[in-house]
Amino acid sequence: MIITKKGIFVFTLAVLLTVVAAAGFTERKQTPVSSNAQRKIPVYCVETEQKKIALTFDAAWDDADTDEILNILSAGNAKATFFIVGSFAEKYPESVKKFYGNGHEIGNHSYNHTLYGKLGKEEIKADIEKCNKTLESITGERPKYLRSPSGDYTDISETAAKECGMRTVQWSVDSLDWQGVGSDEMAQRVISAAENGSIILFHNGVKNTPDALRQVIADLSAKGYEFVTLSDLLYEDNYRIDSTGRQKKAE
Repeated sequence: MIITKKGIFVFTLAVLLTVVAAAGFTERKQTPVSSNAQRKIPVYCVETEQKKIALTFDAAWDDADTDEILNILSAGNAKATFFIVGSFAEKYPESVKKFYGNGHEIGNHSYNHTLYGKLGKEEIKADIEKCNKTLESITGERPKYLRSPSGDYTDISETAAKECGMRTVQWSVDSLDWQGVGSDEMAQRVISAAENGSIILFHNGVKNTPDALRQVIADLSAKGYEFVTLSDLLYEDNYRIDSTGRQKKAE
C-alpha cells in the first residue's frame, strides 16, 4: 500500500481530532457536573414547585447605580441578595446601608476578591471573617451566605466556609453583564433561562444592568414569578445538593 504525504497528514489530523474529542475538551460549564459524589459543591439553584427566583448582585466595583437599582427593585416589588466585597463596603458604606435598609439581603463576597483557589484554608477563613466583620459593622447583622470570588471554589474553600458557619451559593443563570452585553440581549438571555428556583447573577456598577433588570422583572413577573432573597428560596434543613449543585428536599 502506498501512502502519500497528503494521506499521512489526513490520517494524522484524524487521529489528533479523535484524541481531543476523547479527552473531553469542551467549554467550561457554569453548572458543575461531577462524577465524584464526595466533592463539596455550593448551591447553584433550588428544586421547587413554587415560582420563586432569587436575584443576586455581586458588588465589587462602584456604587454609581445604587439608587437606580433600588428604585427598579422597589417598583417591581422584588427583593434581592447583594454579595458584597469587604473593601467595597468600606469604600461605599452608605450603599450597603441602603441595600440592607430597603429589605434586601447582604451576603459575603470575600474581603478583596482574591481567588480562593490560590489560598490555604486558614487564609480563606481569615478573609471570610474580615468581610463578615466589615459588613456586620455597617448593617448590624452577620451574613450567612458566601459567594466565592469569581465563583472560584475548591473542597478546601468549601470546608473553610463551613467552619466559618457560612453556606456557599453560586448561580444558575449568568446575565453576562460583566462582559458588556447589551441590555436587550442580557434580558432575553436571563428570561429564556429562568425557571422555578433559579439564582440569577447580576453585578452593580455595570452600564447595561439597570435596563436589563427592568425588563427581566417586568417579563418574569408577568409570568407569575416572585423575586425573593436567598433566605426565602433556599432550604434551611433536611436537604441535599446533587452533583449539579441543585438543592433538593431530602427524601
